[in-house]
Amino acid sequence: MTFDWANVVGLIGSTLFLAAFAYANAAPKMDKLLFNAANLVGAVLLLASLSVHFNLAVVVLELCWGVIALIGLVQAIRARKAARP
Repeated sequence: MTFDWANVVGLIGSTLFLAAFAYANAAPKMDKLLFNAANLVGAVLLLASLSVHFNLAVVVLELCWGVIALIGLVQAIRARKAARP
């Protein structure tokens, strides 16, 4: 394995996933906006990494993960707007 920019970006994306997962399990009340934003950014970073070190199975996984996170992010933003007076 080479230690290039793609691996660094991929590791940052993986760290975001792990941090979001740990947060979701540790927080008494999860902030869905924060959780989904971290997952979306993590997916984008991993996809950038995969543009250099391609793996079809992981690309499909990250695309699905990113779409789910984007949907959750939009829903969280709409919920926050609806909750404002």
